[in-house]
This record gives sequence, C-alpha cells and structure tokens, in this order.
Amino acid sequence: MIIKTIPAGIYGANCYVIYKEDNKQAIILDPGGDSDMLIANIEALEVTPKAILLTHGHIDHVGAVEALSNRYKIPFYINEEDEKFMMSGTDVYGHLNRKADGYIKDGDKLNIANLEIEVIHTPGHTPGGVCFLVNDKVFTGDTLFQGSIGRTDFEGGNYESIIESIVNKLLPLGDNVEVYPGHGPKSSILYEKRRNPFLN
Repeated sequence: MIIKTIPAGIYGANCYVIYKEDNKQAIILDPGGDSDMLIANIEALEVTPKAILLTHGHIDHVGAVEALSNRYKIPFYINEEDEKFMMSGTDVYGHLNRKADGYIKDGDKLNIANLEIEVIHTPGHTPGGVCFLVNDKVFTGDTLFQGSIGRTDFEGGNYESIIESIVNKLLPLGDNVEVYPGHGPKSSILYEKRRNPFLN
C-alpha cells in the first residue's frame, strides 16, 4: 500500500492519497483545499480515484471535496452527524452544495480500490469524527496528532469525549499501528502512549 501525503488548504491539512501499486486505484482522504494543486498531484501519480473519505466536516478538511468529486465523478462519504453541522452553516465547518453520497459509522467495513477500510467513530473534536484503519495504519484526522490531540473548543467539541475515543478506540489498536494525522508528521500508537502529554 502506498500513501501519498499532500498538505493542502490554508491550514496545511494532510490530504492522503492511498492506493495499491498493482492496480493504481485510489482513495482520497480529507481533501482540504487547493483543488488545482491536489488534482495536479493526483494526476502525477497516475492513479484512478474511486472515492473520497472524510474524517470530519471542518472546512480545512473538506474544502476541495466537491471539486474533486466532480472532476473524477466519484462519491464522497462522511459521518451524518458532521454533515448536519455543515448543512446548518455552523462556523468552522465546511459548507457543501450537496449532501454526501453515503454515510459512514462506527464498525463499517468498506472495500474500495481493493483496500479494506474499517471505520472507527471517534467523537470529541467533532460529534461525527471518524478514523480509518487500513491494515496497520490508522488515519486519525484531527482526533490524534503526534504528541497532541484535536481541539475541542469549537462547536460540537467535547474534551472528555476525545480522550475517551483515543483511550478506548485508538490505543487498543496496537503499539505497532502507524498514526497518520490530519496535520503534522506521522506517529505510532506506541509513541503516543509514551509521549503524548494528554494521555499521561
């Protein structure tokens, strides 16, 4: 499995293009902005996007969703709780002109682009925040960063919930699982157990 990290948008959110080299079908995760730049990078990889997955609905993670969905004629998916905030025009959430093509929830098992993806609902940063487990790699959006956690002071955030999500749903995934966050460098579950001040 190949993971291409492309920081995009005004806050440099990590957009991930995930694919297997043998078939070049790809998933796009959290395209936060700079759609022309993302398209140029995707086309340079010579992959065929099949779907867009969203960890949550904040504008810096969804800014290029419609542009990429339209360009490649592919669906996008999000947890319905976050879409409610988006559709209501809540600050810091993205505002889309159409609803998602489908909704994802805790425990869903997706098979897209020959990749097996498990959806893990991790509320706290937002009510509908999710992480995606692909093999031994977890894409955590703004739930868990290297040495930090997501903010909980925006509307819909809850500090107790984000800590509970991390402790009960992410840490048990195993020490060797690599963490690919929504901002900044990658980490591992073991590193976060040992070094994250919010978890000790």
